[in-house]
Amino acid sequence: MSQFSESRGRAVPSQRLSRLWHLGRATGDLAAGIGVKGLIDLARTRAGGQPARIQLSAEHTRRFTDRLARMRGAVMKMGQLMSMDGSDIFTPEAAEIMSTLRERAEPMPLSQLARVLETEYGAGWDKQFKRFEFTPIAAASIGQVHRAETRDGRRLALKIQFPGVRDSIDSDIANLAMLGRSFGMAPKGVDIAPFLEEARRQLHREADYDAEAEAMESYRAWVGEDRDFYIPAVHRDLTTRNILAMDFAEGVPVDQLAGPDYRRAERDRAATLLMRLTLRELFEFGLVQTDPNFGNFLYDATSGRIVLLDFGATKAVAPELVAHYRQLGVALLANDRAGMRAASIALGYVGAHDPDEHIDSMMNLLALASEPLCKPGQYDFGVSDLFERVYHRGRALFHSGVFSTAPAPDTMFLHRKFMGSFMLARRLRARVELSDIARSCLV
Repeated sequence: MSQFSESRGRAVPSQRLSRLWHLGRATGDLAAGIGVKGLIDLARTRAGGQPARIQLSAEHTRRFTDRLARMRGAVMKMGQLMSMDGSDIFTPEAAEIMSTLRERAEPMPLSQLARVLETEYGAGWDKQFKRFEFTPIAAASIGQVHRAETRDGRRLALKIQFPGVRDSIDSDIANLAMLGRSFGMAPKGVDIAPFLEEARRQLHREADYDAEAEAMESYRAWVGEDRDFYIPAVHRDLTTRNILAMDFAEGVPVDQLAGPDYRRAERDRAATLLMRLTLRELFEFGLVQTDPNFGNFLYDATSGRIVLLDFGATKAVAPELVAHYRQLGVALLANDRAGMRAASIALGYVGAHDPDEHIDSMMNLLALASEPLCKPGQYDFGVSDLFERVYHRGRALFHSGVFSTAPAPDTMFLHRKFMGSFMLARRLRARVELSDIARSCLV
């Protein structure tokens, strides 16, 4: 068995007070980076109902992200989500550094890892394995992944949760809410409490590896023996609430197809398959893997299949919500403004009694966002500036304060998945006949 030294990882803060201390240090770095003048400006923009704009130096941003990366857990997960739209809150330079949270997390030291393994598998746990690689092959916000081989020859990937992460979720979310209020990161009049509550529930589910194993098996049953996709099997005898054991799968992160070693045809095919899968998840499975991290998809060049990983963020979608999205999709394809209006009211995008001009603004935004769905033939994501156009128009509407309602918190994770699929297709510079895919899934 290979080992790594204590210096290769720092312990995950697992007690509430220690996590509060680390978050306080991170907040201190943030406040120091903003300065007195910046704090006054934030207070002014908050009072005026405008979005906050944080001016951070590169050094203070690195300190802030280092602290979040060391904490792991809900704090790091929310930092990752915040960094996806960092240009709205941070300067471009700070947003670039914040984006590193999506690719980094520190592994836990060997002593902490050993305690987790002994707690979950018992004394003498290593006797079950022919080989266990102590150096993790991946680390994220909630856990890290190790390769192993059992005595009976099974080649596995073991996803091992950082200690204390589950118990810290509630306090982390509460502390983040306090931080958001302090820095005015939501516009005046917008109640973010329901969205933080939905995030809290989702994070608890992500931290329950028994639940993830069930979601993985349910999803695997929907996909079946597919020539285009592979979902590793769960090994229940080695799976606990804090360790998820699954088949080890070969492959490279799918976004590497954007590199010079792969042909355009491979990029187009991968993006087409994943776009079709995104729509099937919602309209056929009613079960959506909502984490847009590119690392959750591997490309196996030998078989040509895409490996699907990480089902902790999988959500079952209520049939009535699916029906509302189907109604909206059909209306968008037909340019049916009355149908778009009815579906938008049902989804909570607009209120039934909002002024017509406000509803028209939302209809125009939805029509713009549906450009890839409605444009006949191939849509070239590589040259599209749609994300920027939707982002800036949507941001202006969001902060305008003209709407009387907000969509159900459940939609937040669906939007996250839709955006992630779009960004992956753009990363691959892919051309996809999305209109045909949409019609086949909706009609």
